[in-house]
Amino acid sequence: MIKKIDHIAIAVKNLAEEITRYRDVLGLEYLGSETVASQKVNVAFFRINNVFIELLEPTGTDSPISSFIEKKGGGLHHLALEVDDIQAEIKRLQGKNVQLLDREPRNGAHHAQIAFVHPKSFSGVLFELKQQGDES
Repeated sequence: MIKKIDHIAIAVKNLAEEITRYRDVLGLEYLGSETVASQKVNVAFFRINNVFIELLEPTGTDSPISSFIEKKGGGLHHLALEVDDIQAEIKRLQGKNVQLLDREPRNGAHHAQIAFVHPKSFSGVLFELKQQGDES
C-alpha cells in the first residue's frame, strides 16, 4: 500500500553548487549527502516538513542520471512513493498490468529497498517505490 510521497528527485550536473543553492538560497534543511554506488549517483537530501528533495548527480558517464541530463539538461527526474511492503506492491502493480522497470527490489539510499515503475504506465512520470530501510 502506498503511504505517502517520500521524495522528489531532481537530476543535477554539479551537486556541490546545487547544495549551496537549495540550502543557502531556498533555505531548505540540508540533511547530508551520500554515494549510492549501485545506482551510480551522488545524492544530497533536503527536508521540507515530511517530504524530501533528493538531488542526483551522476558518478560517471554510464550512470542513468548522466544520460537523463544529456537528453534533458537536468530537472525533475522522479517522484518516490513510500510503501509498507515493496514486494507486495510490485506484485499488486503487476496484477494491474503496470509496466515495471524493476520486478525485484534493489538497494537505494539510506538502506532502502526501491523499484521503479516505467514512465509509460503513468503519462511519462517515473515513479519510484520505496520501502524504508534500517538506518542502524
